[in-house]
Amino acid sequence: MHAAASNLSTPAAPAVRPSLDGARVLLVDDQPIIGEAVRRMLVDEAGIEFHYCQNPAEAIDKAAALGPTVMLLDLVMPEIDGLELVRRFRSDTRFRELPIIVLSTKEEPAVKAEAFTIGANDYIVKLPDRLELLARVRYHSRGYVALQERNEAFTALKASQQKLADDLATAAQYVRSLLPPPQALASANIDWRFIPSADLGGDAFGYHALDENCTAVYLLDVCGHGVGAALLSVSALNALRSGSLAQTDFYDPGSVLEALNRAFPMERQNDMFFTIWYGVFDASSRELRWAGGGHPAAVLIGEGLDSPQMLESDGPLIGVVDGLSYGSERVAVPPNARLFIYSDGAFEISRPDGTMWKFPEFLASLIAPENGPENRMDRLIDQIRQISGTSDMSDDFSMIQLAFQD
Repeated sequence: MHAAASNLSTPAAPAVRPSLDGARVLLVDDQPIIGEAVRRMLVDEAGIEFHYCQNPAEAIDKAAALGPTVMLLDLVMPEIDGLELVRRFRSDTRFRELPIIVLSTKEEPAVKAEAFTIGANDYIVKLPDRLELLARVRYHSRGYVALQERNEAFTALKASQQKLADDLATAAQYVRSLLPPPQALASANIDWRFIPSADLGGDAFGYHALDENCTAVYLLDVCGHGVGAALLSVSALNALRSGSLAQTDFYDPGSVLEALNRAFPMERQNDMFFTIWYGVFDASSRELRWAGGGHPAAVLIGEGLDSPQMLESDGPLIGVVDGLSYGSERVAVPPNARLFIYSDGAFEISRPDGTMWKFPEFLASLIAPENGPENRMDRLIDQIRQISGTSDMSDDFSMIQLAFQD
């Protein structure tokens, strides 16, 4: 008996994939006469494949080799009790969902209750009427096949979702690799924070010297999410960095936005458009020129300013309508001022109760005085996570800080 029990331990080999085209029946019964009687009931039925196992010690290996969609299991057999065999099938991960119909010569309520408790799906007093047996076999088999199909679809969906997540992570890593390092350019120390959302929101930004006095800085946000949005943002970013936009004065923000609007019409970008804030700081005159297309206003703060100045982005979205003109604005930058440029993912934050964080609250948090070595951008990120109740961002968080020197 101990040897038989050891043969029922879970083998390393996986079970054969169950048939999804019909019923594959495995009967485990020590009496060949019962096996033959059940075979005759099922043999001429279309879509039913019958298999018989006389030795209960071989039942698990037999099931692993066949991949049945339903199993008929005798309750009373020598050496191995039928209820014990049910327990062993249910303890094997390959057969936890396999329908098991217990066959018994008696309809005893206590035994029936125990059979259902340990995992049997049905209980039939043998030998049943042929029509009843066929109905139960087909019913349980159809349910099991549907379950296996659902499980396979769910597994495929999970694999697809994981591939998508991997693709998005790779795209986010590529976008991050294109961002310039924090550095000092033309009397301004430039720092930034970028936290991509799980589905990648299409943010990108950069800055570079136009000459020894002038620095261009820009942040754009493509509509939508995913790899497509990231590809468009990277294309626009490369056009700005490479200076490849034709007939463009990169010292004139309005001219830059007009060139972007010509180069990236939404009908050639899968109906995607983007917002942008573009500025040029001239350290010799301490003047900042800027233009924006549908983008959140940049914020300029400093000791020489009575209140925060909102450098509005009044121009239209980039790529929506061809032939639009964009004007440029100017502002004098006092010594030790700070400029913050950001995407809407920095302030469009949902609370767990469904309400939205208000922009004035965002602005108050951004401009609040720093406490010692505290960084305003890091403080803002911490507050967003507290407000949203999660460390994940629902949209890309992008922010650039320019700390102007004397």
